[in-house]
Amino acid sequence: MKTAEDIVKNRKLGSLISITADATLHEASQLMVCNKVGAILVLDNGQVTGIWTERDLLKNIVKEGFDLKTAVINDYMTTGLESAPYTDTVYQLMDRFLGLRLRHLLVEKEGEYIGLISIGDVIKECVREKDQELRNLNAIVSWDYYEDWRWHDESK
Repeated sequence: MKTAEDIVKNRKLGSLISITADATLHEASQLMVCNKVGAILVLDNGQVTGIWTERDLLKNIVKEGFDLKTAVINDYMTTGLESAPYTDTVYQLMDRFLGLRLRHLLVEKEGEYIGLISIGDVIKECVREKDQELRNLNAIVSWDYYEDWRWHDESK
């Protein structure tokens, strides 16, 4: 069964996409668009201190006086990030995402963050696993099984 580490390794991006806490939301948006991601980690002195997502932008863009070009990411990011151990399976990750009502989780290995995964990444892996499981079951119970089955009279 796939683990959080497997999902991180299978992602197209090899490194964590991040920006400093003093950057503007406009700079963060540009970086997200260039990397085709919906979330960006915020670093302060090299440590992950928060995350800023498309959803954070939507929540704040409607506020009076909000200016994307001057707003500093530190004032708008989400803090108190959750992480998952690299050994968590797809189903454990789904439980965590659903239980905590999150869209993104950091993956931790030996005290270091090795990646950021989304609920979409986990759902995709879950569907792949279920698809393979179904293929395996269909291979076991195929028409050949039924065609070769014969009744054996045990009384003779």
